[in-house]
Amino acid sequence: MFSIPGQSPVTVTDAAATQIARLMARTDAAGLKIGVKKGGCAGMEYTMDYVSEVDTHDEVVEVGDARVIIAPMAQMFLFGTEIDYETSLLESGFRFRNPNVVDACGCGESIKFDAKLDGAT
Repeated sequence: MFSIPGQSPVTVTDAAATQIARLMARTDAAGLKIGVKKGGCAGMEYTMDYVSEVDTHDEVVEVGDARVIIAPMAQMFLFGTEIDYETSLLESGFRFRNPNVVDACGCGESIKFDAKLDGAT
């Protein structure tokens, strides 16, 4: 839908690909679908769900056995994003390094995009 021919909208690190593939195998999913929705104190939140099928306008990024599916309305917000999986002493989880984000809440759960992307002026 918003894709650029020959250019992947997101990159997936080896650590993220390993974790996604591991969870896909456990749930017998077609892939990890990533989207964005309104919410949180900064205005938008990422969504992540394992899905059983790919919809017509989804963008699919495959890295090894991992498949990341990007919802159509999220594609323009995610261009240039690196998806990583980090483990520390206190927590582990997916991290999004998104150049389109201009602000985030203190806890990191919600984000704000450049006004040109979210329709605000």
